[in-house]
Amino acid sequence: MSKNYRILDLIRRGRTPLENHLIDGLIDGRISRREFVRHGSLLGLSLPLLGRIGMAAGFGAAPSLARAAGAAGATIRVGSSVPAAAIDPVTIADAGGLLVMQQVAEFLCVDGPDLVLKPALAESWKPNADGTVWTFTLRKGVKFHSGGEMKAEDVVASIDRLADPANSSNALSVFSGILQKGNTKKVDDYTVEFHLDAPNGNFPYMVSSDNYNAVIIPASYKGGYEQSFDGTGPFKLEKYTPKVGASFVRNDDYWGDKALPDRTEFTFFTDIQPQILALQGGQIDIINQMPVLAGVAVLNDPNVDVISLKSSAHQQLHMHCDEGPTKDARVRRAIALCLDREKLAAGLMKGRAALGNDSPFAAVYPSTDTSVPQRKQDIAQAKQLMEAAGVAQGFKMTLTTERYLEIPEYAQLIQNWVKEIGIELELNILDQGAYYGDAVFGKSNWLDSAMGITDYGHRGVPNVYLAAPLKSDGTWNAAHFKNKDYDQMAASYIGALDLEAQKATAGKIQKLLLEETPVVFGYFYDYLTATAKGVAGVQPTAMSQLFLEKASKA
Repeated sequence: MSKNYRILDLIRRGRTPLENHLIDGLIDGRISRREFVRHGSLLGLSLPLLGRIGMAAGFGAAPSLARAAGAAGATIRVGSSVPAAAIDPVTIADAGGLLVMQQVAEFLCVDGPDLVLKPALAESWKPNADGTVWTFTLRKGVKFHSGGEMKAEDVVASIDRLADPANSSNALSVFSGILQKGNTKKVDDYTVEFHLDAPNGNFPYMVSSDNYNAVIIPASYKGGYEQSFDGTGPFKLEKYTPKVGASFVRNDDYWGDKALPDRTEFTFFTDIQPQILALQGGQIDIINQMPVLAGVAVLNDPNVDVISLKSSAHQQLHMHCDEGPTKDARVRRAIALCLDREKLAAGLMKGRAALGNDSPFAAVYPSTDTSVPQRKQDIAQAKQLMEAAGVAQGFKMTLTTERYLEIPEYAQLIQNWVKEIGIELELNILDQGAYYGDAVFGKSNWLDSAMGITDYGHRGVPNVYLAAPLKSDGTWNAAHFKNKDYDQMAASYIGALDLEAQKATAGKIQKLLLEETPVVFGYFYDYLTATAKGVAGVQPTAMSQLFLEKASKA
């Protein structure tokens, strides 16, 4: 299709220089349509407007994401892991607890499988010129299950709780250095401003479903969420029994389209195999997250459909950069060169993963610099690096990790591969509680181990991965990595509002991390959800969320 410059000129009027630069990038071919839609949604441009721009720029109509609505009235039954702690929006961190909370509570915006942000409790948002202030316009007429209307003071109170260090919020990993308590400000009943510590080009993701704690609950909340489960969502609580399960019913006062199912039921399981048997036996309709190795039989079951989402989820292999043999970056690079990443993706993950290149920049991110060469297995070069570092004879070391998903098998593969360069690894595989401990330095096998493997869930932008485990003052810096050049690059990337500026900085970060290798990113795994045949309209996210308002059964 040809470009319609008359319509493009009309659209450009009133747009900011940043928005017009993005439109120029699409017209000139510097960015793809996918990148344009994703970044445009981040800047607060509506999806209909982005579609009109794409049409005028000669790309034709965007593919429709609409699906035919199924029959109403079903009961949808879900198998899930057991919530690990009391369900509290401020502190909850495990997949089981987050899944239950998300059934009743909503976010300002939602990060979809395509990483495009879609409005939810906020109708729109926009940055100021340098990205230090983001203004969100709230949806009117939204009611909490307890009856009151959601307004700006509820948003301010919800985010302030998460940004307050005194609350030991799980979301501090997102907000530290970005947003302080008191800097979320009410403009009027339906407008909120976020005044940030520094420019942040990806900030809307920090208050979206990408930050799984950032649900909006009443300003009056004082704790004890399991007694109220008060939210704004399409379902409201019917019954919750700790360690056993939960059920929800349709919220007929919901602000949006009413949910199709009459009820949803969640059964908690301590292991994946009983979930698989329950799915195959007809006791449940959905397994929220299915590991690849444990679920091989399900992947080939004709009575089961598998929803596979590309994600940035991964398992980080960290190495101490300040002591022991891995203090030398040449040793760390040697270890990274031992990994056969193609075998990891094709064998361990059964093709359900993308190769990692020892930085957080996964293939799913539009800002990833794909021109940076992929690191491959090279035992000869690894041996040369070991010799240059003065440890040609190898050494002994302990690799500590968690018993979760495919991590134990991944650890065994690493153990076998590094033998080829003389490294003898003793594996210390712990249950998750023992591995994470108190999740603070000095009280955590995760953060204190000289070498460890840690699971990191999906994020729609790499900001948290760039900051928490890798910046000198990062709250999850298990590698003890301190590099001023890296810190400056990470701050530059996080502050960039422009996609092309993000890409340019991403390439520099990718190259620096290949040189330093404080963390090995071997692969990024797909997020798998299994459903029984005939179950339709299920919308999982790689953040362990499960949107069921459009679900139906044949």
